[in-house]
Amino acid sequence: MGQINFGGTLENVVTREEFTLDKAREVLKDEVLAVIGYGVQGPGQALNLRDNKFNVIVGQRKNSDSWQKAIADGWEEGKNLFDIEEACQRGTIVMNLLSDAGQIHTWDTVKAQLTKGKALYFSHGFGVAFNQKTSIVPPAGIDVFLVAPKGSGTSLRTLFLEGCGLNSSYAIYQDATGRAEQRALAVGIAIGSGYMFETTFQKEAYSDLTGERGVLMGAIAGIFEAQYNVLRGKGHTPSEAFNETVEELTQSLMPLVANNGMDWMYANCSTTAQRGALDWKDKFRDATTPVFENLYESVASGREAEIVIEANSKKDYRAKLEEELKELRESELWQAGAEVRKLRPSKS
Repeated sequence: MGQINFGGTLENVVTREEFTLDKAREVLKDEVLAVIGYGVQGPGQALNLRDNKFNVIVGQRKNSDSWQKAIADGWEEGKNLFDIEEACQRGTIVMNLLSDAGQIHTWDTVKAQLTKGKALYFSHGFGVAFNQKTSIVPPAGIDVFLVAPKGSGTSLRTLFLEGCGLNSSYAIYQDATGRAEQRALAVGIAIGSGYMFETTFQKEAYSDLTGERGVLMGAIAGIFEAQYNVLRGKGHTPSEAFNETVEELTQSLMPLVANNGMDWMYANCSTTAQRGALDWKDKFRDATTPVFENLYESVASGREAEIVIEANSKKDYRAKLEEELKELRESELWQAGAEVRKLRPSKS
């Protein structure tokens, strides 16, 4: 395991050069990897494992939409596609990739199959980190670890097919066999991680919930709406407001940041843009810091977990979710975006 200096802090990092795919195959040669859940993370991880020639099976509730999706992806009932209980029984590494609510509802079924020497795997620390609310307490005698790709299952799969990798975090919660770390790192490489950095279940859960509600999704969507609405209110057209708010950021500037950093992006914009950005950056930082502090405290206190568990446990959750997404989708901002995307020049 190597160490890399991240802005003055040394962190443990595992790369594919250090922990090769061949090494992962050797570590997992006698394992049956049971991917439980075929919704968000399940397909990407399961398909990558299959393409990398690991012994992988899928567990999913029969006759559900996700069951049909698994069949469409080439999984065969009775061969490598089973109901959740049988998949957990067959698996030596049970990869619990159900939704957080789904993990709560099926925990008794999963737990009953976690016999001595097996491993329980997650891609999110939520269930274990908030076990006082979820009741997910792993039994003794098994390894418990996570590998959390820093992106959606769709991104994990897409980057895998492109020959790239997606960075992931990893954490060991319980090492009953003395092999938990080797198993975790092997699975992380097997699913297509580009590199892995060390964390804990609690830190992964806290940072993930904060990020999703903050910069990754909640904050960026709110900032988009705020700037778009101000521009529209001042008489700018929908296409102009969208281009100046979303399109230029996602299509032009963010790739520059991703490839070389914020300073490089600034250096490759006009001097007018540079001056204004530097002058206003601190104002936005100072204005939003209290919001992020409040958000983190809400996560750490367990309040966000309570909200998620309560909302996702309601029978009409998906119907209400679709109503909220429909409202977002049909707003002028994102209707304008749909038209702008159609006008993007195609790749030659």
